Amino acid sequence: MHIVSGMQSTERPVPSPATAVHSSAPSVAASSVAASSAAAGERPAESLRWSPRLWGVLFVLGGALCLDALDVSMVGVALPSIRTALSLSTSSLQWIVSGYVLGYGGLLLLGGRAADLLGRRRVFLAALAAFAVLSLLGGLTSVPALLIGARFVKGIAAAFTAPAGMSLLTTTFPEGPMRNRAFSIYSAFGGSGFSLGLVLSGLLTAVSWRWTLLVPAPVALIVLIAGWKLIPRDARETGKAAKARRSFDLPGALTVTLSMLLLVYTVVSAQQAGWASARTIGSFALVAAGLAAFVWIESRSRDPLMPLQILRSGPLRRANIGALTLFGSYVSFQFLATQYLQSLAGWSPISTALAFLPAGVMVAVLSVGAGGLLGRFGAGRLAAVAFTCLVAAYAVFLRAGVTPDYPAVMLPTMLLVGLAFGLGFSALSVAATDGMPDGEQGLAASLFQTSFQVGGALVLAVVTAVVDANGGAGHTTPTATLAAYRPALFLITGVAAAGALVAIAGLRRTAGPVPAGQTVPALQTVPAVQTVPAGQPALAVQCAAGAALED
Repeated sequence: MHIVSGMQSTERPVPSPATAVHSSAPSVAASSVAASSAAAGERPAESLRWSPRLWGVLFVLGGALCLDALDVSMVGVALPSIRTALSLSTSSLQWIVSGYVLGYGGLLLLGGRAADLLGRRRVFLAALAAFAVLSLLGGLTSVPALLIGARFVKGIAAAFTAPAGMSLLTTTFPEGPMRNRAFSIYSAFGGSGFSLGLVLSGLLTAVSWRWTLLVPAPVALIVLIAGWKLIPRDARETGKAAKARRSFDLPGALTVTLSMLLLVYTVVSAQQAGWASARTIGSFALVAAGLAAFVWIESRSRDPLMPLQILRSGPLRRANIGALTLFGSYVSFQFLATQYLQSLAGWSPISTALAFLPAGVMVAVLSVGAGGLLGRFGAGRLAAVAFTCLVAAYAVFLRAGVTPDYPAVMLPTMLLVGLAFGLGFSALSVAATDGMPDGEQGLAASLFQTSFQVGGALVLAVVTAVVDANGGAGHTTPTATLAAYRPALFLITGVAAAGALVAIAGLRRTAGPVPAGQTVPALQTVPAVQTVPAGQPALAVQCAAGAALED
């Protein structure tokens, strides 16, 4: 499937499923089967087999996602202990989270383009090595500024690992049932890493919060060694594509990164400086100018960091809005819920970790079967269900009282959050990358993950500012502290509701499942090459289910 966005005035060919397998080097393990199938007139997605090496590549890529989930969940539970040990304020504490996700989100676009141009394997492995080193540095330092700095640079390393890993997956597994299954297993690694991180963080924080920052280092090392052995070299690493390399858009990367950093810093510091102060208004004006400059640079660059035409894809836009609201609302919820359980209710780190555990278990269980659900219902419908569950989860938590009621409030909240992530992450991932040409898979993956990480940083910054504005850190009674949290909890629920509205609106633009034996409009018998007039959406035929994907 290719996304036809109307950016070309001529007709473009639409490959049939028989030509849908990407030609990049990571799919070498299955290329011989694909070639023989194509020669026999079969659909490659039906005939490709899950060889041991293909499974190995998927486990390496899933391990990198597991590493990211592990890092996020372990640090979240350790935050109250870090606050006490380093005497941090609420605003400074949230920079341990925001510093990481900002470095991550700010450079993801450059990371995705680096993967496309320099070689996905090379970028993936180099960034993993840097991630391991920075994990050691962050766990050993006692200087708050150095800890936040290490988290920021570690986020930059993840900004190169994540899109390289996701584009390796999308160029290894062809669209349709095979990729859906791969994404469901990939998502299961994320859920497992999150669950494991929660349990480990509770245990390790009881010993020392430093261990929660140090553990990702050996995990990264294991994934690095496995990736070095299992991921095939691609043409860019063997010199065959040297002439095809393009230059990096460093001005664009610098502009968008500085703009994102300034935006979150402005939101975080607005409470101290005043929302109507000249400093705050001036900072917002600089952010707007920086983003406008980024658009100007991209529209005139020979090799833009982000070709603006890619944003004409409706499914990609909806997937990015979904990623922003899904992760942004959850990071903020985890931040407040952790403070609520430990600082306000006096729960221990291990008790807090176990409270969050059902969400991670639900993600891991649901993700395994997400591939079949995607093939049957489509990414759009699953995303709409996921956001409905997310809104319901936060609405249930609004009933929280001074004394936590786990059976009636916390447990339903965690199960609904797990259901939302178990369905939502796979659905949004598929919607963001399906139909993209091989050369733009890294860009599509980086845009999607940029929305995840920047959404997390921005929503958390706003939520923290709302808590501070209501005197959350200054109240001495649990009742007053919880009252200061409530406006922020309503804000989190509103962010999730915005994501739900976008997902539901997308259903009207999404083709539904096609009954077996029925042809798809505008494709009919699906010849080897068929033209589609510019500006009209192209439909993809799912190989096993025969279902039409999103336009």
